[in-house]
Amino acid sequence: MVSCEFTRDLDVSHRLRQGCNARKNARASQRTRRRYREVSIVAATTTETRTGPKSGTLYRGEYGMWSWVAHRISGVGIFFFLLVHVMDTAMVRVDPEAYNAVMETYKNPIMGLGEAGLVAGIVYHAFNGIRIILIDFWSSGAKHQKKLFWGVIVAWLVVMVPFAIRHLSNVFFH
Repeated sequence: MVSCEFTRDLDVSHRLRQGCNARKNARASQRTRRRYREVSIVAATTTETRTGPKSGTLYRGEYGMWSWVAHRISGVGIFFFLLVHVMDTAMVRVDPEAYNAVMETYKNPIMGLGEAGLVAGIVYHAFNGIRIILIDFWSSGAKHQKKLFWGVIVAWLVVMVPFAIRHLSNVFFH
């Protein structure tokens, strides 16, 4: 049988099996509860304690879910833009006149709005990517998920409002 002094690094259930006295087991149990308290705090922030789902969505509709959805949508939009961009740029080698015709179709207000939407998606995707990195690698990131989400929204607005004013004034008034 292993003595209790050598079992300090083992989990509580193993100590019980080794026959340590109840006082040592109680101290170990307190340490274990303290050690896992942070995990339960994180779990409490990501799960809902109410019984039954919220109406309207399959998911709970919290900040993490909506930022996840917007991140995926912006990523798919950026992918399709890059696909079209590579295809129409490659057209210059095949038929320069067709390339010029395609470029002329892009010079209208609808495409100007599309460009603003593209920049909005890229900026959101970048800032939300930084938020995801902070949640993954910062020890307190999950606890501050809501604040980080609102930080992304504020940073996005700080960047997008001046850009939209400048870009849309060029699109509609020049």
